[in-house]
Amino acid sequence: MTAKELRETQAAWDEVAAGFDEYATPLTISFAEMALDGVDLGPGVRFLDVAAGSGALSIPAARLGAEVMATDVSPTMVELLAARARNEDLADLEARVMDGHALEFEDDTFDVSASQNGVSLFPDMQRGLREMVRVTKAGGKVLILAFGPPTEAEFLAFFTGAMQAAVPGFDGLPMDPPPLPFQVADPEKLRAQLADAGLNDIQIDTETWEMEFQSATHLWDVVVNSNPIAVALVADLSREQITEVQDILDAQLRERAGESGPAVLTTRMNIGSGTK
Repeated sequence: MTAKELRETQAAWDEVAAGFDEYATPLTISFAEMALDGVDLGPGVRFLDVAAGSGALSIPAARLGAEVMATDVSPTMVELLAARARNEDLADLEARVMDGHALEFEDDTFDVSASQNGVSLFPDMQRGLREMVRVTKAGGKVLILAFGPPTEAEFLAFFTGAMQAAVPGFDGLPMDPPPLPFQVADPEKLRAQLADAGLNDIQIDTETWEMEFQSATHLWDVVVNSNPIAVALVADLSREQITEVQDILDAQLRERAGESGPAVLTTRMNIGSGTK
């Protein structure tokens, strides 16, 4: 990544960081907690989180007692992550600004290196994976949590369906190639990426992430603050169009929720792991 590309990437993620921390991270923590059940974490285990956002994976790992190093390219994300750690008195969690394509650590430093919807968003995902493998100890584990197919992400299907109904000419997200968050939606593609990065004993599991949405506004806030791609998607909408999209979402969520309670939307996730 050139210096110019780095600055542009930092600025894009800084822009969404506050909303990401408020809306996306609380939902994502719940899935991270489930995914970490299969990882042996505890005191003395050195855990690296790459492209950590504001801590959806780092915070649960630190709660389990691991010594966590969280990195993200966005200074604002790192500040928000550090604030979450302070609020929970997680003294063994350190957060640093860092480009995941060029990690500033020695080889063989961490017992577990992980990323949740982070390295799987990199344009050069393979470079990010190789860096994770490099800094992981021999015999250590690399863990990647990534979106499955966009057709099996109900939060996205609800949102794009409402956009198509309300916004003339909106055809949905381009799928050839798919958006970066879905570049390893095929489990076999994720397996190949992990193998190419030098990992052994690769395992790919698919899990269902159940996401609770309290309202149409909640779903809107989660989506539009989740990624700079989403910011660009809604940038030119009028206030009337935004209201219409949210009205359509409200009807969809009410139908899903039934008489009461939040609407539960499911998303298929791939959990890939391998040993160095």
